[in-house]
Amino acid sequence: MDLRVGDELIMKKNHPCGCNKFAVLRIGADIKIRCTSCNREVMLERAKVEKNIKKVMRDENAG
Repeated sequence: MDLRVGDELIMKKNHPCGCNKFAVLRIGADIKIRCTSCNREVMLERAKVEKNIKKVMRDENAG
């Protein structure tokens, strides 16, 4: 899956705060994401993140 730093992910399951939107902060074997509501940062395995993505929102105009 093509993920980039700065992408916004809409996940299948909500974060405990109730929001399901996350911003991608770091890409590698693990992916670091931040909840857009409470700003909590989580680092998860790439396979687990990719399995739970519902939609990837990307700003094509951003560099």
